[in-house]
Amino acid sequence: MNKLLALSSLVVAVTVGCAGANVRPLVDMKGVNEAAYEKDLSECQAYAQQQSGMGETAAKGAGAGAVVGGLLGLVTGGNKTGIVQAAGAGAVIGGAGGAFTGNQAQEAVVKRCLSGRGYKVLN
Repeated sequence: MNKLLALSSLVVAVTVGCAGANVRPLVDMKGVNEAAYEKDLSECQAYAQQQSGMGETAAKGAGAGAVVGGLLGLVTGGNKTGIVQAAGAGAVIGGAGGAFTGNQAQEAVVKRCLSGRGYKVLN
């Protein structure tokens, strides 16, 4: 179970390290003033960073994961230590999923902001 917890921690580190608000979407740059685009991108990224949902989403995911992990440990007949480890692993995995969802939401803010400013966002 300790290997699972270590792997889950790695998943969290990689997931939280995703672009989120710092995403640089693929934009059709034909006819675009690059200096103006960089300024707009920076402003849109700042808006995305103001979105508070990422931490809340990660916390909710961790809570749900802990419950599911604990229940799985209980159902599979684990002892007290095994149940606690399963709950911990579930919390890590759930938190990673929540952080990933938060990153996606921030990326969406950047893309919508740029589209709203007239850029042709391709991804």
